[in-house]
Amino acid sequence: MRKSKLIRLVIVDDHEVVRIGLGAVLNLTTGIKVVGYADGKEEARRLCLQLEPDLVLLDIHLPDGSGIDAARDILACSPRTRVLFLSSFADDHTVTEAILSGAQGYVLKDISSVALVRAIKTVASGQALIDPRLTKQTLPWTKDGTPAPRQGKRPLLSPQEQRLLPLVAEGLTNREIAKNLNLSEKTVKNYLSKVCAKLNIGRRSQIAAFYAGSFRGAGAPPISAIH
Repeated sequence: MRKSKLIRLVIVDDHEVVRIGLGAVLNLTTGIKVVGYADGKEEARRLCLQLEPDLVLLDIHLPDGSGIDAARDILACSPRTRVLFLSSFADDHTVTEAILSGAQGYVLKDISSVALVRAIKTVASGQALIDPRLTKQTLPWTKDGTPAPRQGKRPLLSPQEQRLLPLVAEGLTNREIAKNLNLSEKTVKNYLSKVCAKLNIGRRSQIAAFYAGSFRGAGAPPISAIH
């Protein structure tokens, strides 16, 4: 049987006790290895440039800047690294900014250790994940499913484009989406390009965030969740 890939992880938090505690729990978890610790934005960027970890567990509040800025820096210097925010902040502005920074997940600090491990493995596997308690947050898009306009009005997402959103949020590849919707892979790619252009975003995790904020209230199926 093929062994699962080891998830190499960096923990970034300004509290030493939190870093040590998380490291102790996660290093005892099969399939996860903590390879570095950082207490600030600059140290986190340096570590990720050096180590290129699979995932960074990142706090929002850091002594030398915000975790949101840190996420942008990390993804710029180590594009294969995925970012999962672990924060006590649950306000809509912070959650929105965090996801739009390019992060692939956001969970709250009162999460159980079992759920945190599940979240880490979910995000490391390529799926976007938002704590289910945050999916009712109001993201910066209007209720009709379009983003708040920046330079004039933007067109609505077409029904076909809307059909793609929950599948992207579930972490499906373009090929899997094409099979699910009985479309060609090229057509799916074209639709996603149009969605990104209309929403002025560029990452699949941001599509998941848009879906969570704009369509969950209408009875749409859930994105990846933790329990």
